[in-house]
Amino acid sequence: MEEVDRELIRAELDAQRHISHTTTHSQPLPRRPSNEVERVVSASSVSTSSSEAPRERGGMSRIPTQRDLERHPTELSRINTARSQHSATVGRSIKSHPSKKPLPAFGAGKPFPPQLPNQEDYVVEFDGPDDPYHAQNWSLKKKLLTAAMLGYTTMTSAFASSIFSAATPYVAKEFNVSSEVGILGISLFVVGFATGPTFWAPLSELKGRRLPIVIAMFGFSVFSVACATGKDLQTVLICRFFAGFFGACPLAVVAAVFSDMFNNATRGIAITIFSMAVFTGPLLAPFVGGFIVQSYLGWRWTMYIASIMGWVAFILDLFFLSETYPPVILIDKAAELRRRTLNWGIHAKQEEIEVDFKELIQKNFTRPMRLLFGEPIVTLLSIYMAFIYGLLYLFLTAYPFVFMGVHHFNAGQSGLAFFGMIIGQLIAGTVVLLDQPNYQRKLAANNGVPIPEWRLPIVIAGGVAFTGGIFWFGWSGYRADVHWIVPAASGLLTGFGLMGIFLQALNYLVDAYLMFAASAIAGNTFLRSLCGAGFPLFSTYMFNGLGIEWAATLLGCVAALLVPIPVIFYLYGHKIRAKSHFAPTLPGNTPGIASESSNDTAVGEDGTVDHAAASVVPKTNIESEKA
Repeated sequence: MEEVDRELIRAELDAQRHISHTTTHSQPLPRRPSNEVERVVSASSVSTSSSEAPRERGGMSRIPTQRDLERHPTELSRINTARSQHSATVGRSIKSHPSKKPLPAFGAGKPFPPQLPNQEDYVVEFDGPDDPYHAQNWSLKKKLLTAAMLGYTTMTSAFASSIFSAATPYVAKEFNVSSEVGILGISLFVVGFATGPTFWAPLSELKGRRLPIVIAMFGFSVFSVACATGKDLQTVLICRFFAGFFGACPLAVVAAVFSDMFNNATRGIAITIFSMAVFTGPLLAPFVGGFIVQSYLGWRWTMYIASIMGWVAFILDLFFLSETYPPVILIDKAAELRRRTLNWGIHAKQEEIEVDFKELIQKNFTRPMRLLFGEPIVTLLSIYMAFIYGLLYLFLTAYPFVFMGVHHFNAGQSGLAFFGMIIGQLIAGTVVLLDQPNYQRKLAANNGVPIPEWRLPIVIAGGVAFTGGIFWFGWSGYRADVHWIVPAASGLLTGFGLMGIFLQALNYLVDAYLMFAASAIAGNTFLRSLCGAGFPLFSTYMFNGLGIEWAATLLGCVAALLVPIPVIFYLYGHKIRAKSHFAPTLPGNTPGIASESSNDTAVGEDGTVDHAAASVVPKTNIESEKA
């Protein structure tokens, strides 16, 4: 593994040793309710070594222990999670910036000043677990308003990805090109979805969540207007790509905002609702676009509508969105303290980071590709999810074959048929939400350690439902004497399968790869977005050449062949993870690895364990030779 990876693993090990040492020599701390304990930790909470403190392995710093006996369990969990978060941030490593140049003079004949007496004393932290600056301590009203605002922002981006599908025949006619070239307007937008996160995700880790979202919605709105006013085809297609590139930001960053705001007890619900907005957006757009292109407004208004929605999102985010990323919140806090105290040594940990291009490439492209092509779990699940995601956009051209070609609907009425899939997705989201109490009970029974394979039963059920829905759609949709409601109802199964597979498969990747989850998901997103861009391009030829029923049969057979993938991981995933160089082997999450009592930070006065707190305390048992 790369040196950065080794340091990341060492940071987790250091955190574990430190937390064990602290709690061994301290009295049990008062128990805090589980819905208040967990925090998405600030990198600024992690301590730096002083100028006099020795550095150990790979430059990792040691945190002074004089205050540890006084710290609350939440703060201890926050500090330990911060170590891995800070290690994963681009530019954190000193080795990223080697220089052979001589040290420049200080200037004006001045000698270099002495080092700060104890650098840790100058690092700003949150003031206890109830610090109002922390996003998880916001009022419920503020959290809900922020979630609604960002949900609308995300849906706008997803909505714009597919509203163009109704305009493609009109674009092809106006610019005198084939229908496949017109469909490029959809494909290039999705290619933007594939490339955008490689820029927006690291930017959100360096500069916070708010800045990327505001910039991205401005760019999305500008390029949507440019697409609507384009005088030639190349302008339209290029602007669609950049609209997708900027529109990818909410998909990459908003889930992280929810993680900043919500704790373990509520995050699953929040992310589920967010995912429902992401996947229903592309299916709400076709009927809106269909009625627009049939009216006197014309196809350009499909992009004007998207841009208007984008400007509304931009204004809301610009004036009402508060920063949620803890490290950046502490940067603002440190700036205010410096200004008011005139003590220029005060700083946040995040301010020590300098961007290094080489490390940026390695963490945001090289490592995701290594995971995508070198880890069986990531490879196979990404292939499965890429196929499902490709079919989501293929349906944008397949549904018109059935409802316009066979049942003679107009474009707007044909778009309404997607409501079957939307209802199926809502059902899947509801099932996942109803499964949350059962998941929490399993988590508590396993001492707060999640086993990734718990996520897979819904993926398996979704795979079976998705396969059945494709066969149902094809063999009920090619005959005019079969009522239109029958193929439309097939969307209940395909929608359920799509949402069930995506939501829980992504959760499985997060649980399995922990500190490397972002890289695993980045690789997954790259592959599935390429399929989402490519599938619509051949769908017309396939349905014209094979016929609706046999084209659906081919797709259904491929879907059936992929169903065993989550079954294999459900049965043997723990063995595969045990051999992985990236998936951490935690006590309790992998059979054969003995459980250890490492929940000390979550032990209350009565000796009971708060599993919400325990689930965020590092329990890694990764052997150094894996690196």
